[in-house]
Amino acid sequence: MLEIRRLRLLRELSIRGTIAEVSDALSYSPSSISQQLSLLEKETGVTLLRKVGRRLQLTPQAEVLVAHTDELLDSMERAEADLASTQPRIAGTVRLAVFQTAVLTLLPAVLRQLRQHYPHLRVEAVQHEPETALHDTWARDFDLVVAEQYPGHAAPHYAALDRKFLADDPIRLALPARNDEMPTEFHHVNSIEAAASLPWVMEPRGAASRHWAEQACRTAGFEPDIRYETADMQAHARLVESGNAVALLPDLAWAARTRELRIIDLPGAPHRTLFTSMRHSSSQHPGILAVRSAIHQQAEAFEPAITTAQGV
Repeated sequence: MLEIRRLRLLRELSIRGTIAEVSDALSYSPSSISQQLSLLEKETGVTLLRKVGRRLQLTPQAEVLVAHTDELLDSMERAEADLASTQPRIAGTVRLAVFQTAVLTLLPAVLRQLRQHYPHLRVEAVQHEPETALHDTWARDFDLVVAEQYPGHAAPHYAALDRKFLADDPIRLALPARNDEMPTEFHHVNSIEAAASLPWVMEPRGAASRHWAEQACRTAGFEPDIRYETADMQAHARLVESGNAVALLPDLAWAARTRELRIIDLPGAPHRTLFTSMRHSSSQHPGILAVRSAIHQQAEAFEPAITTAQGV
């Protein structure tokens, strides 16, 4: 009889790539993982792993086992959801991955709502970039993810995950407010083209938002002078508000705070798309559904701020 714990370790190795990464993900020692995988080879009577350089590669027989392990884990997850549905109250733990602006604007109200209606439900939230979060939700590190995708930069699709539209979040040019303390070169700007000579703040290279923002500037006919790089959208806002930079920022950044800067509409009215995603096998779990429902309700509450802000 094959042991599900060992099969899961084999699946984790197929996802993570190295025993060290499996060790980090599951908090097992590398020697314990190697021992369990060796025992699995003895149980099956076939070679499951071969060394290729410094890495371990799964054999075709191992891939067969991984595919069946996925089915077993899906079945177990559906059983857990069905069992939870029979309970008189919604309880347990839901692991949530969410990007920064959603953490700042949606999550506080979501947690407050859930605490009021489901006091026995525990929510654990981690700020994660969408591409990583989607992968990790597929890998079963999280139960639910709030993700984003920028125009022309579709987020990865995983067959095991569903996808539910959350909101369209317009992206606009952010400039310092006009006042005597601000450098005069910002005052005359009323389009992205007019910001060609100004300093910019953008996310680090590799982020979809960074690539999209650079392309927006190049389409407008210039190469942006990117003086500041940070993944923190609040830092973007402060650099703009203080008169040190301009930026391309989504409206959700202002949904829960006072906007102390100017925003200018962009040609074509671009927007990023926000969505939630969870595994199909957990689609009936009452705790996860409660968290997802609360997130969508809060997005609807913020929707006027997201979709109707005007350039000033």
